[in-house]
Amino acid sequence: MAQLEPYKGGYYLWKYLPSIPAAVIFALLFLGATGAHGFRLYKTKLWFCLPFVVGGMMEVVGYCARAAAHNRTSQLMPYIIQNMLILLPPVLFAASIYMVLGRIIRAVHGEPYSLIPVNILTKVFVAGDLISFFVQGGGAGIMAKGGSADMGEKIVVGGLILQIIMFGLFIITAVIFQTRYQKHKVAAPVYDAMGWRMSMYMLYGVSAMIMIRNIFRTIEFAAGQDGYLLSHEWTVYVFDAVLMLTVMVVFFVWHPSNLKQSPEAQWMHSDGTEVNLAEQGQNPTSGGRFSNSNYSAIVSK
Repeated sequence: MAQLEPYKGGYYLWKYLPSIPAAVIFALLFLGATGAHGFRLYKTKLWFCLPFVVGGMMEVVGYCARAAAHNRTSQLMPYIIQNMLILLPPVLFAASIYMVLGRIIRAVHGEPYSLIPVNILTKVFVAGDLISFFVQGGGAGIMAKGGSADMGEKIVVGGLILQIIMFGLFIITAVIFQTRYQKHKVAAPVYDAMGWRMSMYMLYGVSAMIMIRNIFRTIEFAAGQDGYLLSHEWTVYVFDAVLMLTVMVVFFVWHPSNLKQSPEAQWMHSDGTEVNLAEQGQNPTSGGRFSNSNYSAIVSK
């Protein structure tokens, strides 16, 4: 029978025995979600959604390592793998989410209504995301070294706070854009046919879930090794696993590829020339889905 064992010198990596059934269930759920995203990525060629596939695979390996750690609580490697590969995927999910907003703005020809210039909007948020990724990854690595756990936790908290700030700014930017655009620009055909508002609501939903998860993780690490959250396994599944799986499902259901061409809109290249949908491998009579951010929809007068 498995028992909780110290790593070395009386230091325990785990405060509980990781549950094998829970870890296996979520590994399988994330595997299914990742496979669905991978198939859609292959079909749509929307490569900015690739981080969802990579992040999903990290979740799968992370929960497999968590299951393996049940009988290896004294071993460092399973702990490191599950800690890093469950901690970091939301940063990758965020990268795709940030890039979707820029594509929505370009698709509806709404550049003048964006708080941040569209040509740098994605770069600003993805740059912050990358910094957060490396800070959290570095902190998680330091945590694996028994005596340096406190320092590692503080570094991870810093990376999480940075991600929370970036998400807050992102949501503010998205809300201001939508408010300005709806007030000054949008015509009914764009609303009814393109589905861009639903894509915006999808962004709000997944952003809120990642924000809640990051707040949980920040409190968890700030409370330290002896805090309630790090000492009880159910919190990881409720406030991390369930939320991140839901993010993957919601993003898949309301995928950016579902944005459609308005039947009363004329699609244009960024240089002003008309798009030939047949040349782009699209059938104008089959819903007009687009996959390139260089196209804009201009409502016919």
